[in-house]
Amino acid sequence: MKYDLYSPESIEKYAKQLINKTFRDILPDKYEEYKGKGNLGQFIEKYFFEYEPNSDKDPDFKEAGVELKVTPFKKNKSKTKPYSAKERLVLNIINFESIIHESFYTSSFLNKNKLLLLIFYLHDFDVPNKLDFFIKYVQLFKYPKEDLKIIEQDWNKIVEKIRLGKAHELSEGDTMYLGACTKGSRKKDSYRSQPYSDIKAPQRAFSLKSTYMNYILRNYIMKNKKTYEPIIKDTSILEKKSFEDFILYKISKHYGKDIDTLCKEFQVNNNSKNKTTQVALRILGLKSNKAEEFEKANIKVKSIRINSNGKIAEHMSFPSFKFTELINEQWYTSTFRLMLEQTKFFFIIYKFDENNNLILEKAMFWNMPINILDTEVMKVWLKTVKIIKEGVQMTKIGKKTFNNLPSASDNPVSHVRPHGRDSNDTYLLPDGRPMPKQSFWLNNSFILEQIKKDE
Repeated sequence: MKYDLYSPESIEKYAKQLINKTFRDILPDKYEEYKGKGNLGQFIEKYFFEYEPNSDKDPDFKEAGVELKVTPFKKNKSKTKPYSAKERLVLNIINFESIIHESFYTSSFLNKNKLLLLIFYLHDFDVPNKLDFFIKYVQLFKYPKEDLKIIEQDWNKIVEKIRLGKAHELSEGDTMYLGACTKGSRKKDSYRSQPYSDIKAPQRAFSLKSTYMNYILRNYIMKNKKTYEPIIKDTSILEKKSFEDFILYKISKHYGKDIDTLCKEFQVNNNSKNKTTQVALRILGLKSNKAEEFEKANIKVKSIRINSNGKIAEHMSFPSFKFTELINEQWYTSTFRLMLEQTKFFFIIYKFDENNNLILEKAMFWNMPINILDTEVMKVWLKTVKIIKEGVQMTKIGKKTFNNLPSASDNPVSHVRPHGRDSNDTYLLPDGRPMPKQSFWLNNSFILEQIKKDE
């Protein structure tokens, strides 16, 4: 044996021989082709470690308790974040029927995934054959203590939803680091039965979110020195409260205070454009505007202002899309859907009183319910793609130009509207005409409805 089956360190040392090799380098002249996304990992299992790929409930190296994971990263244009994980890391399939009888520390999830041998390869978009991708990093990874507590809370949240007969409502936005991602076909005949409900649910697997994988890549693998400040500085806090409950508790102690008082108390510039967000982060004990846990969990902080009449003036925007790219996407793997499903929002809610003072009213965590995402939001997305393919109609009335993309009055949840610097900030339509940049937005009335549901 080329490595000690019982030693994680021996397995890691042997695997480090892969660094700076391509997948083609490890393959014999004749090899068995595997289908599916995971075939690069299967090549390493069979032709480097010399064991048959399997889907056992135990780790790949059972005696050492090590699970092998081969995962891509990519190069970015950003100078501050030159590399990032290309995707989430999919772990083991969730068995709806058996998991309801498990507890976290004796769970099939932790048994299989408590110690990972991570093999990162660079996904080079200019290289046509993935066998020619280079393996760049090989390292054992064990969850840091503070992360494991949050992963435990994530696991419990996922399992509790299954115990309530709501496996069909699982969403990656429900949790922080550990997600329940869809795995396999979206066709109804491939859905799985679940306990405590007659509704079948898409097959799901545990996964580490792509933003958490970014953190692993940059801080544990590449060992970048730049890290963000954690909110939880004492992990014993998480023994008593969930992460979300702790955050909301901290903010709640300042409900009813006006923004001027808060700016003075937490030394935030009252003229700052994002002072409402900055105040909330200072309440949480952060000196900067970035929280380590929020970065790992893909939590987006959104400050919302409710007018004295009880309505929200502004809709919630998302990044603009390129028309020529949007029409080539499929709904379930579309950029907008993945963004909404995988993002958790932290709403900081202020309200103007009768004297026009801006008062901190509440805070809440929110993610898009999957049943709304795959009905109302999907309708808007599909209609938008159809209109762009058929040719956007633009009508000029006076100095303004109107189009026939879905408006806020067409759908109770979402719509499309301009999202550029001005009318000259454009993208090309498929027919070659320039059009001001557009993006998907969530309706202000829908956001207000979600806030009221939390009361």
